[in-house]
Amino acid sequence: MTNSAHNHSILRVLQVIFFGSAILYFGRELFVPISYGLLIAIVLYPVCKWLEKKGWPRSLAITASLLIVFVLFSTLIALMIVQVNVFRQDLPQLLTKLKPSLAELQQWAADNLGFSIPSQDEWWQNQTRNFGNNAGNILQTTLSATASTFFMLFLVPVFAALFLYSRQVFVRFLQKITGSSYRSQLSSLLSEVIHTYHNFIKGMILVYLIVGILNSVGLLVLGVPHAILFGMLTAIMTIIPYIGIVLSSLLPISIAWITKDSIWYPLGVVAWFAFVQYLEANVIFPKIVATQLKVSTWATLVAILAGGILWGVSGMILFIPFVGIMKTVLDRIPEWNFINILLEREDSRKTKSRNP
Repeated sequence: MTNSAHNHSILRVLQVIFFGSAILYFGRELFVPISYGLLIAIVLYPVCKWLEKKGWPRSLAITASLLIVFVLFSTLIALMIVQVNVFRQDLPQLLTKLKPSLAELQQWAADNLGFSIPSQDEWWQNQTRNFGNNAGNILQTTLSATASTFFMLFLVPVFAALFLYSRQVFVRFLQKITGSSYRSQLSSLLSEVIHTYHNFIKGMILVYLIVGILNSVGLLVLGVPHAILFGMLTAIMTIIPYIGIVLSSLLPISIAWITKDSIWYPLGVVAWFAFVQYLEANVIFPKIVATQLKVSTWATLVAILAGGILWGVSGMILFIPFVGIMKTVLDRIPEWNFINILLEREDSRKTKSRNP
């Protein structure tokens, strides 16, 4: 490849990145539910195909497949509600133990940090007053976010059902826009993309299993009752970003506080969960999911950060398999294959060099 052709190829890549990022950012309200729907459709496609081979009508096969997803999601919501109810029952005991602990904490801050108890009380009163003044705005923002979330939860299964029901239409569309030189590879490419998504799901299951084991070990060491149950539940609830881990950790924290005589036990639960979450976000998730997708850890971390910038939490979830699919596609486009130097894992590159 000549220098001018190489520079032209790099310029095209930069243009695609710039304009693609702009389109993804400003169109996120549309692309996020479509992407979730596509993800669910690809994962459920083997189930639908198997049911259709058994003689089920396509509409009934799609309904049954989506029902499985609905049951799993409802189970997660039910677990969250159960944990909230148990925490609510333990709340009076927690408040009883909290008052002397807060008094000790205030005295420690006064003795060691120089903050007098009256100044601490004044600070808390100011914070409470400010929260009350902003309660209307907070409530309005919460209601708006809740309505947006429910609307997206309605759209996602609709898009998934449409992708599954009209999959031949989308394949024909891809055949039309694909150049003649790549059209013959489209069928194998789509099969590989489905395989990539399945690897992503397998990687996610393995991540939550490891996180559950680590959570359980920490709770066992601290002597918290039902450590394995709480550890696994907390790991499963992290599927729901941010909210899941906060709500699910409240129960083991409160149990540690009620059953132990020292405040260091609940603080130990908080510290251990924070440490496990750090490992999950920065080591376990990139390493295992990247291994399943055959994508480098560097590319996985960049995908998480870029997804967070463009689409928020949804982008952090969705951009990981997107990178795996992009790597699969770029493997078949020689002029853009140099990008895979950054995307591909080192062990995959060595395997290719041994088996050209």
